[in-house]
Amino acid sequence: MPAIASASGTSRLQDRSLKIIAKSLFKELKENGYDNRQIVNLSTELLALVTSELRSAGHEPLPEQ
Repeated sequence: MPAIASASGTSRLQDRSLKIIAKSLFKELKENGYDNRQIVNLSTELLALVTSELRSAGHEPLPEQ
């Protein structure tokens, strides 16, 4: 059972780290003159890359929300 708890703890730590990275990146982009539209475009490009990778790996498309 400790392995499961450890994996879960690692996942929570990674999720927290991603939030910190996202906030830092957002702040850095704003400080360097990027506007909200450009930041949304960056986010869209990142999502397109992930989607492409999932498709090439044979994963089912994510449901639309």
